[in-house]
Amino acid sequence: MGRILVLDIANEGLEKQRAKRKRVARMKKMIVYTIIIFMLLTLFVMTFLCIEVFSLQRQINELSSKIGDSHEVIGIEKMADDSTLDNVYRVDNIDNIAEEGDIPKVYLTFDDGPSENSDAILDILDDYNVKATFFVCGKDVETYGDVYRRIVDEGHSIGMHSYSHNYSKIYQSADAFADDFNKIHSLIAETTGVDTKLYRFPGGSSNKVSNTSMSVFIKYLNDHGIVYYDWNIASGDATSKAFSADELVDNVMNDVVKYKTAVVLLHDQADKSTTVEALPRLIEALNNAGVMILPITDDTTIIQHVSVVQ
Repeated sequence: MGRILVLDIANEGLEKQRAKRKRVARMKKMIVYTIIIFMLLTLFVMTFLCIEVFSLQRQINELSSKIGDSHEVIGIEKMADDSTLDNVYRVDNIDNIAEEGDIPKVYLTFDDGPSENSDAILDILDDYNVKATFFVCGKDVETYGDVYRRIVDEGHSIGMHSYSHNYSKIYQSADAFADDFNKIHSLIAETTGVDTKLYRFPGGSSNKVSNTSMSVFIKYLNDHGIVYYDWNIASGDATSKAFSADELVDNVMNDVVKYKTAVVLLHDQADKSTTVEALPRLIEALNNAGVMILPITDDTTIIQHVSVVQ
């Protein structure tokens, strides 16, 4: 009897150990399965989010490349959906649509300079005897003073594109805008002798970055006799998409003949070497299309995305 009892106790102990091992094994499996499921769900979510991000980025690029046409509105339309554009209206440029027999006037405009690419751009323009318009920012005069002067000396138009190009500073308030304006105006006047009356808003007059109504800044320019120019054709060199030189040319040429007055947005920046590469091809394509390439002057038709209705 004693021996049997001992065996029973031993068997019972073995069963408990087996049961315990089974429970531990089940728990391990559950943990492993849980981890695997979590990892799969995480991978699925990350994949989904990546697809969404790429899709949104593509839409942003498409919109950005077409921003030059954002002003085309039939009639005057109040931009009531934008709190930063109180009392500002989209400009109706329907009269600017080219008709048969019209010879389009094309204005090549370069924002953000001077830069390391400025001399190369000016060399190309000189080679083709083409005059353009440079909306410049505030740069070190010791480094870029000759570029400011060369723009003027070689017959190009020079305009203001803010001193700092820092949206949060420029558009912080009316006083901040005025301070920035005075800095870039003085820099150009003191460096080149030109009292320029041309201005281009960083981001354009229809930008949605400013927390202050753009009407404040537009009225400031109007009150000081300054004419601001936007654009109706964007080359695409400002978007995050890396367009090739041929694509930049196509982006311009696909739309340039639609207008009597075409203001083309290009950029003079150190990282825009493709713009420099595209420029000779663009000029040749424009010449072949029979358009006139001109610098912005007092006689140029004003192209604006939005305006303050008086």
